[in-house]
Formats: sequence, C-alpha cells, structure tokens
Amino acid sequence: MKTRCAWAGTDPLYVAYHDDEWGVPVHDDHTLFEFLILEGAQAGLSWATILKKRPNYRLAFDHFNPAVIASYDEKKVAELLSNPGIVRNRLKVNAAILNARSFLTIQDEFGSFAAYLWDFVAGKPVQNAWTALREIPAHTPLSDALSKDLLRRGFKFAGTTICYAFMQAVGLVNDHTVDCFRYSQLSGASL
Repeated sequence: MKTRCAWAGTDPLYVAYHDDEWGVPVHDDHTLFEFLILEGAQAGLSWATILKKRPNYRLAFDHFNPAVIASYDEKKVAELLSNPGIVRNRLKVNAAILNARSFLTIQDEFGSFAAYLWDFVAGKPVQNAWTALREIPAHTPLSDALSKDLLRRGFKFAGTTICYAFMQAVGLVNDHTVDCFRYSQLSGASL
C-alpha cells in the first residue's frame, strides 16, 4: 500500500488529485489559469468542494479560456450566479473576470504566464522536506511576494494563503511529506 500525504485521505477524487496533479510542475498557461481561478473559488471552502464542482466550472467558465472570460458581461455574470454547479459568490465570479484580464496582461508582458510565475522560483520547484502535515506553512515569504505582485497587477482573491495553495498545486513547491510516495517522484522535477 502506498503512503500518501495525510490530507489525501481515502476519497477517490482526493486521492486521484493527490496522486496525479498536486505538486506536479505546470508550465501550461491554460492549466495555470484554471488552478488560479479554482484556488480563488476555494477561499473559505474545502478543496473537496471545488474538486467536486470542477467539471461544472469548466463548462460554466468556457473551459477556463482567459480571453473569453475577460469579455464576460453582466448577463454572463447573472448566468453564473444562477448556476448551482459552481460557487455562486458575486465577488469570486467578478474576481475570475478581473483575473482573466490581468492574466492576459501578464501574458503580453512576459510572453506567457508560466514565464512570469516560474521566475519567482528561478525556474525550479522549491523542494521542501516536511515530515508531517502540521509542519507545512499556510504561506511563506515567497507566496507573500507572489501575492503582493499579483494584487499590484489587479488580481483579486490572490492573498498569500491562496497563492501558497496555488504554488503547491502547480508544483512551484514540493510540499508532499517525505514519507509520501510522490515526494521522491517529484523531488527531481523541474522545467
């Protein structure tokens, strides 16, 4: 039997997310944008809630196409707020639209969002060595810096805790505990 991070539990959806996605370095702008929006939607909720709603989010938010989302109008916002398949929070929906616009601006400036993002870690995931879940911080100076810069660039729902969860999810940091089978698999991961 494989040893996993304690948070993975036994829910098949959570286990699959842990085993296949969490902590894997992502360099694809589309996937990065999806995680950015989902992490913002998760604020104040459990990640399990968002994982269960993820297929609905993909449909409701035009498969996380930032160019399409950036053009959403009040009619589309009203449609989203009436969709029971997503978190119906006006602030989070509006944040997704603002974040899409800011995301596109970063792509224009840096050539890709991935180039911008991976520069925060000099192109290589930070390899932590936590032995227990309780050791893993909610934020770090690195997530503080990312949050500060994203907020300066107009992003919403991009506080340091959300940024750290995002960094963990997309592999900027390897926060699998050292006893987890994914830790060693990802410890050599890079560009």
